[in-house]
Amino acid sequence: MELTRKINDKATYRSIAADCAQLIDEQVAAKSGLSGLALKAAYGVVKGIGADYIPGAIQRLLPETLAALDPMWTEGTEKGDPVAYLSQNSDRAADVILSTTDARMEKKGSGILLSSYKKLRKSVKRDVAAAVPGLAQILGRYAG
Repeated sequence: MELTRKINDKATYRSIAADCAQLIDEQVAAKSGLSGLALKAAYGVVKGIGADYIPGAIQRLLPETLAALDPMWTEGTEKGDPVAYLSQNSDRAADVILSTTDARMEKKGSGILLSSYKKLRKSVKRDVAAAVPGLAQILGRYAG
């Protein structure tokens, strides 16, 4: 539990959540075409819930997500560079991350938020995998 041991306080969670929200904003803004338009629309709906909703949601998911990523982080540490390891295994990391959001949405999601999530879930893995190197960098700053 190396990752969760190093990142385990609310102040750090808030900082990571803010950095991740910025990463998501950048990833969404870079999307184009019809799928990008759909993603931007859904993201706009979620952001419309409140200015702090995205960072707050990330912060709420962080303990579960870090725990789920911990085995991969440990594997990366054993290989010498957990940031590079997560980046090189971005598809696997995306599956791990999405498994935590899937579980959370099944428990707590409702209304337009759950509807939007379900519509985009099948196509979002590619986007999450593309964001993993940025996430790995963020985690490396706080766990290093």
